[in-house]
This record gives sequence, structure tokens and C-alpha cells, in this order.
Amino acid sequence: MLLDTASLYFRAYFGVPDSVRAPDGTPVNAVRGLLDFIGRLVQDHRPDDLVACWDDDWRPQWRVDLIPSYKAHRVAAETETGPDEEEVPDTLSPQVPVIEEVLAALGIARIGAAGYEADDVIGTLAGRADGPVDIVTGDRDLFQLVDDVREVRVLYPRKGVGDCDLVDGELIRTKYGVRPDQYADFAALRGDVSDGLPGVKGIGEKTAAQLITEYGDLAGVRAAAQDPASRLTPAKRRGIVEAAAYLDVAPTVVRVATDVPLPEFDPALPAGPRDPAALDALVKRWGLTGAVGRLLPVLER
Repeated sequence: MLLDTASLYFRAYFGVPDSVRAPDGTPVNAVRGLLDFIGRLVQDHRPDDLVACWDDDWRPQWRVDLIPSYKAHRVAAETETGPDEEEVPDTLSPQVPVIEEVLAALGIARIGAAGYEADDVIGTLAGRADGPVDIVTGDRDLFQLVDDVREVRVLYPRKGVGDCDLVDGELIRTKYGVRPDQYADFAALRGDVSDGLPGVKGIGEKTAAQLITEYGDLAGVRAAAQDPASRLTPAKRRGIVEAAAYLDVAPTVVRVATDVPLPEFDPALPAGPRDPAALDALVKRWGLTGAVGRLLPVLER
């Protein structure tokens, strides 16, 4: 089980009231919510391995170099060295280091890579896996990793994480009209306002799916735009041709990396805390008695 951790702790932050606080009054709603999410996921799916995949760089420079608007609307502050600061709610930012410390004390692997997003870590680990993989995320970009033959699927939370869509190839084909292996090209053509990807003018989700289905992939769509004999309308042909500079680079930005250099680590789901003393101190400091008390028995089963 691969967790898109930031996706889940953002969901926890907005789903759990900020009246949930530590003894000193500091909000810990994201921390408690994430721990409850993990407990529910482990209880429902019983993975052998569990990895909290991390955004060491939420907006990698190599993606920004190709499409400068990539996630630009979410930049809170630019930095000369290292990743730009992401716009994050004031009461969420202080909770992220606490999440890191609690995961470490529990012994749940937390893996990131410099210059890469959690999506890329997930793509790399999913590609390496020799058994079924569940990817837990609220990010549709990861639908491109779904593979029915290799039993890679996405658990896409609707409310909390107890109510997830099980996203397989059939669901993607039914909902979007494309195969999982076509999803990245479809997404590049359609664009994504939430990620700062403009897409092709005049081509929305339905048209993008129709074009990818008819011509096979983005290269086929672009070739059709250059072919006077193709059935593309003049407006679609013009839009695709005029978007050439964007379409040259968009697939690289949209596609999840699958070859990220990662450190050696133990992905096994812990049966108990790695550092009980550190966990006990964190529980007392941040008022996590309930959340940790609910999680530990699930891990021990």
C-alpha cells in the first residue's frame, strides 16, 4: 500500500475540526486524522507493506522548466535554494513535522526523493512491486499507474478513507473513455487548472477522450492535426497545431516518473512501534492518546 501522504493529510486537515488540539492548544487535526486514516486503511485492506510516500519537492524545477505555470498559483514564496514554499494553511504547516516524527516512531516507512514529488516515488515503487499494489490518493494523475494485469489499483477517497472508489481499468474506461495507459496523454491534452496545465484551447475532457480513443495516443492526435485527410474539424486542428510548444513538453510533465533513485528501506507494515519511548513522548506532547490507541491494536493483529 502506497500512500500519497500529503493528499491524505490535507484531506484530514479539512475533514477534522481544528478544535482538535494538543494540550497546549496547538491544532493537531491533520495528525490525528491521518493516523485514523492509516488505521482504517490497514484494517480494511491488511497490506503486508505500507509506505508513506513524501513530497520532498512538491514542484520540481525540471517540471517548471518545461511548463513555468506548473503549480505556480500555489507558490507562497520562491526560494533561491531548494523547493519553493507551497501555500499551506497556517495551522497545517506546523503539523507536518509532527506527522514525520510520529511515523518514524511507529516505524512506518516515509520515503521521498530530492527533486521529485510523492507521485514519482509512488510510480517507482509501484513499478518495482512484484505483487498487488494499492495506491491511496485523491489525485487523479495517478490513475495512469493503474494496471489490471499487475494488479495495481487506486483507492480514491470520497469521504474520509473509509469510503473509497476502487479504481481499476474498467472504471477508468467507463468514466473517462480511455485506458489507464492512455490517461497521461488524455490529461495532457485536456489540461488541469489545479496543476497549472493549460491543455489545448477548445478541447475539454470529453473531446480529449474521443481524440485519444480515435487516434490511440497524443502522437497520433498530433499527426492527425497535420494530416489534411483526417476527420478533425478545422477548429480542433488549429488548436492542436497552435499548442505545439505545450504538447512538446506536457507529456513529460504529466507522466509520473518511474525511475526515481530511492534509499534502501524496509516497507514492512510494523506490528508495533519502532521506538515506543519516542512514541509515548509524542502522544503526551501532542495529545494523541486516542488516535495512537486506535491505531496500535490494528497494527498488532
